[in-house]
Amino acid sequence: MDSALTRSQYVRWRNAIFAIFLASGVSIATWASRVPDIKIALGIDNAQIGLLLLGMGIASILGISTSPAVMARTGARRGMLSLMITLAIGLVLIGVGTTVFASFPVVIIGLALFGYGNGCLDVMMNVEATAIEQEAGKTILPLFHAFFSFGTVIGAGLGWFAATTHLTVAFHATVVAALIFVAAFVCIANVPNRDATLDPAESGEKPHWRERMHVALSAWREPRTYALGVVMLGMAFAEGGANDWLALGVSEDHGAGAAMGAAALTVFSVAMTTVRIFGGPLVDRFGRVLVLRILAVAATGGILLFILAPTLPLVFVGAALWGVGASLGFPLGMSAAADDPAKAAARVSAAATIGYVAFLGGPPILGLISEHIGLLNTLFILVALVAASGFASGAARPLKNANAESTTK
Repeated sequence: MDSALTRSQYVRWRNAIFAIFLASGVSIATWASRVPDIKIALGIDNAQIGLLLLGMGIASILGISTSPAVMARTGARRGMLSLMITLAIGLVLIGVGTTVFASFPVVIIGLALFGYGNGCLDVMMNVEATAIEQEAGKTILPLFHAFFSFGTVIGAGLGWFAATTHLTVAFHATVVAALIFVAAFVCIANVPNRDATLDPAESGEKPHWRERMHVALSAWREPRTYALGVVMLGMAFAEGGANDWLALGVSEDHGAGAAMGAAALTVFSVAMTTVRIFGGPLVDRFGRVLVLRILAVAATGGILLFILAPTLPLVFVGAALWGVGASLGFPLGMSAAADDPAKAAARVSAAATIGYVAFLGGPPILGLISEHIGLLNTLFILVALVAASGFASGAARPLKNANAESTTK
């Protein structure tokens, strides 16, 4: 049974998870921003960069897929601490492998630890965020995802500064890793043990980890999990596809050049982050289902406009609508999964696994298909998936049962 928290304890808990989302975003942008320098230092080509990305992607999916087992063993609180340490070690290995050893295998090992740590952490921090949302009784999960976006902006800015001032990848990565290491202990010190996040009790009778594992996997036997998975699948594909292919679509397929491609991606990101910051009250006022359906229409229209627009201004309008539409599907899917606090950890873990696998695995699949039919034609797949997400959004309707304590719509 979770004990009641004081206002001060709740605020410290919420802020700690905000910081963990931020740190995850910073770490990912740190790696991404130094890829050109890593390529030069290792003397490798694009195919080998692709191998590095593949290794990190596989490790991330393994982290996501095994997160229920890790959380069943450790609980989310201790699990997040160990995973932040793991990704920090991975970041250091990426840096020293690049600058000190100039070793491709060392960088691969670092990326494996980094990818696994971030993938598993993604699920656990979302489990914590949904528990906080239940405690608050209002929709705030999109704001946690906005903090992740803030982290990527900060990390990209630090990467730009490090690259322009010729700081070595080792120094840059080690400094960021050290900050994440310290933040891990500071943040976890402010995260309470909660049954809702599968944390083992501090004292008294503790359920065997196999029992907690059974609870963690129980959501995979529920039809609602897969219905929510459709909601998150479409929106995760839409977000991941934009991150990896939107700029290229503007640059090459619309013939606007690299600068306009980067600008269009910025429009998409700003639109999505803005809705994540301010969207919570709209959800509380109008309900999840209506908001998800409106956003699915916006995303569908935005992607179609992006594909078919005859002029560049309309392409940018399409990118903005795409960002607005893709903004809340992922966090609201996890909010819905957490409606019953007694089963929140299991359901959120399952829903997050579906969403993140789609987010990581979807863009490479789109890339392979685009080799045969062209990039803009491939984006019609996103239109179909987002439309399916909208049709399935009824699954996000709040549960009506005696155990549910949430007042969130």
